[in-house]
Amino acid sequence: MGWKEAAEPVLTRMPAVRRPEGHVPFKRKLVWTAGILVLYFFLTNISLLGSAEGATDIFGQFRSVLAGEQGSLMQVGIGPIVTASIVLQLLGGANLLGLDTNDPRDQVLYQGLQKLLVIIMTALTALPMVFAGGFLPAQQSLTLGGLEFGHTQVQTLMFLQIFAGGILILYMDEVVSKWGVGSGIGLFIIASVSQRLVAGFLSLEPGAFFYDWYRIITGQVEIGSFVAGDGLYTLLLQDGHIIALLTTLLIFGIVVYAESVRVEIPLSHARVKGARGRFPVKLIYASVLPMILVRALQANIQFMGQILQSQWAGMPAALGTYTDSQPTGGLFYYFAPIYSPDDWMWWTGTVTQEAWQVLIRISIDLTFMVIGGAIFAIFWVETTDMGPKATARQIQNSGMQIPGFRQNVGVIEKVMERYIPQVTVIGGALVGLLAVWANMLGTIGGVTGTGLLLAVSITYKLYEEIAEEQMMEMHPMMRDMFGRD
Repeated sequence: MGWKEAAEPVLTRMPAVRRPEGHVPFKRKLVWTAGILVLYFFLTNISLLGSAEGATDIFGQFRSVLAGEQGSLMQVGIGPIVTASIVLQLLGGANLLGLDTNDPRDQVLYQGLQKLLVIIMTALTALPMVFAGGFLPAQQSLTLGGLEFGHTQVQTLMFLQIFAGGILILYMDEVVSKWGVGSGIGLFIIASVSQRLVAGFLSLEPGAFFYDWYRIITGQVEIGSFVAGDGLYTLLLQDGHIIALLTTLLIFGIVVYAESVRVEIPLSHARVKGARGRFPVKLIYASVLPMILVRALQANIQFMGQILQSQWAGMPAALGTYTDSQPTGGLFYYFAPIYSPDDWMWWTGTVTQEAWQVLIRISIDLTFMVIGGAIFAIFWVETTDMGPKATARQIQNSGMQIPGFRQNVGVIEKVMERYIPQVTVIGGALVGLLAVWANMLGTIGGVTGTGLLLAVSITYKLYEEIAEEQMMEMHPMMRDMFGRD
């Protein structure tokens, strides 16, 4: 008996959100999406019961990508979902699972296996946060409903809250995917990045973009002042706010432009005369979502480093040295992504490492993102039925054909193979390059270049999907023609 037969009784009984039996009206989809978004913001503002002061955000700058909130029910964010996807994509890419996603039975097993992995990853992420290293310190005692809880019991209570939050976000994502618009993961990333972006721009806290302009407007600083810590010096040189603003605007422009660059393959309907269309192969064909997988892999490496540092008193310096929970040397330092200009501008005095060490770190981060972006883009295309073979089958099933070619799946597949594999690799590498470049220059609100890149691209795709849903709502015949629910 193979593993599928042994695991089938468990995987097929995993709780799942019921699929809609028919077409879900567009307005109802918007209601479901908005409702889940409100619930997400609500959960990020519920603090963990029993937590004490002195917590360390173990994910740090990865927060904007993992869409969580430190010290809340959304502590782990989408991290376990993404980590489970990485494991499944690697296993699927090596053909170790033996699952055919075109087979309805194997589809159920795949979805059940993914849910099981998410549950396991949520537990494995939450356990060391609460019980090891003091990352989420718990109160020594807690009285709740007349019951007295000791320190270990409070830790257990915190673990259960984080675990419940991780399971909630799993099913919230499933609700959006089946009943809403877009995907829950994308929606949560947009919400997380937008919240930080607006706060970083409009906040009157010291160090925020608007704070220094507020001081100039109110006359607290003379506009011609170039004294350290004042006015234009702060805006232009010290905090790099102007550069961060320009980088933010430039990322918006580049992503929107890159999304519009495409090769359009003409299509015509085999049975409806005059019905024509185009299949777009975009420059960023695999979208920027594979970049989440790359950053999540880096986040897990750093997570492992912090766990080792907190539990292994004699950890060799060659493996990693830490100051204030941040790597400052060793292997884990070189594998840490560049978050902001302060991480690599060694001539400013804010970087304690030598120039050669910083250059090695930049090179590793760039290599990791470019090559990792291309590899995960290939995995993403193959596992989401966006490859040449799956695309050719979809075009054939919709009744469309490529003018001048025989109406045959094999012929359409060969045409698609001219474009999709090459564009997938180029697009994945380009997104990785953009993410590192944006991180190096810095962005408003400290959302990181990767977070901003993801938010802009996902928002653009969400806009396209909303426009498509509206068109389908206005013209039901198109829904029937293209096999949409």
